Amino acid sequence: MALLGAGVTLAACATPTSSSTSTTTTTTVKPVANCPLTGTPAPNGVPRRPAIAFKVDNYGLGPAPNNARPQSGLDFADIVFEEQVEGSITRYAAVFQCHQPQGLIGNIRSARQVDIGLLSELDSPLLVHVGGIAPVINNIDNSTLVNIDLGNYPQAEVINPNRVPPYADYSTTQKVWRLRPARTVPPAPVFTYSTLPSGGRPSSGVHLNWSFTSDIYWKWNKSTGTWLRYYNVNSGGTPQLQADVLSDGVQNQAQNVVVQVVHITYGPWLENFEGGLEAQAKIAGASGVAYVFRNGRMIKGTWTHGALTSPTIFRDAFGKVIPLARGRTWLELYPDVKAVVPTFPKA
Repeated sequence: MALLGAGVTLAACATPTSSSTSTTTTTTVKPVANCPLTGTPAPNGVPRRPAIAFKVDNYGLGPAPNNARPQSGLDFADIVFEEQVEGSITRYAAVFQCHQPQGLIGNIRSARQVDIGLLSELDSPLLVHVGGIAPVINNIDNSTLVNIDLGNYPQAEVINPNRVPPYADYSTTQKVWRLRPARTVPPAPVFTYSTLPSGGRPSSGVHLNWSFTSDIYWKWNKSTGTWLRYYNVNSGGTPQLQADVLSDGVQNQAQNVVVQVVHITYGPWLENFEGGLEAQAKIAGASGVAYVFRNGRMIKGTWTHGALTSPTIFRDAFGKVIPLARGRTWLELYPDVKAVVPTFPKA
């Protein structure tokens, strides 16, 4: 449900006429709705449509175009969830509702079991993917997620001629929303927001070293008011860039980076022919440590998640809900066996 600002009434008194009469005019300023997943203003109203989550690959080995990078469309996402898959590779669930790219989104790969735990809080979102193993697809079909496997919807699939399989499957938000025109209810907010952060300490960034394929750094940039994303800083540093018509070469960035530390287990299903086991992370009914990065500060706290369709709640050390900055959020579902390494400015 969209958040509405309060209406404001302005009264202006006209200059009295010679007959000593006066008139009063009243102007009503229409309230401006806020986008449910970013907290930013939606001057034309919140779009009457559901959230879409696109499964986007992040495999980074081998020369382009024989890997997943650079991706397209992520800089328009309201929320990006980053999850671990087999081999400590990461994959995204890029969520769009209020904002949408005019170009392609991709490359799109297969679904995972953890998507159900991550995305069920978004009021039955459309999950766009290309395939998946049978038990995962069965569980998605029995969840609140709407299964949009591009293999079953060729009218929504775009083959990118500049990429090679399996990194050539793309789509657009426009094509996917047209598949479910009767879905006109936007999701409820999952975060709370504030103009300024409360508590925490100044931070210049955070290092999340999933593996040599996903050695990730977020660095605070005061001039843009965002956290900028890099790979392999110790080897010289590579900005993570976009590759699409309208934002080619734009570095991925976000107003908020939320690190949700989870316990990952493996199995019971094989995910590939090399013997890689499905990476699982329990979300519903679970809790753990969390780090919220916003406005150049880090607030360490906890996360808790109740029922599957309820939102994850992030609280500080005093038990108060941690509000985010208005804007895009990257949520990192980070394994508890890895170190979260914040960096701090020199005193």
